[in-house]
Amino acid sequence: MLKVVTNYTPERSTLETDRAVIELGSKAGAFYPYDLLLGALSSCFYATLHDILGKRKETVPAIEIIVTGEKRKEVPTTLEWVNLEISVTGEVDQKQFQRSVDLAAKYCSIHETISKVAKMSHEVIFNPYQ
Repeated sequence: MLKVVTNYTPERSTLETDRAVIELGSKAGAFYPYDLLLGALSSCFYATLHDILGKRKETVPAIEIIVTGEKRKEVPTTLEWVNLEISVTGEVDQKQFQRSVDLAAKYCSIHETISKVAKMSHEVIFNPYQ
């Protein structure tokens, strides 16, 4: 069972699990709801990609994922589009890695969920070791 607990007071809002507590809201150091959603997408996408690379017995390089998106103007203000920019640092077979990224987009459950309301895209940037 999945479970998070949110607490709201005039002074502070938090989201907690049995592993962590984070601040919610507009104060410095706190997360807005869409920050959490895009962060969840990035985390799920990486975990799915990591599993795919492991099953293919490929090296897992250093990866940075930048998730951007835009909300609709009309209510409800669901996401209109989302893009994942995946930067890879290290020597990888670019064709195989791109295929793994495409599979991660297909099998990541949060990616699939968001794709029901938003246009999804991704791009890979390859940065060999220097």
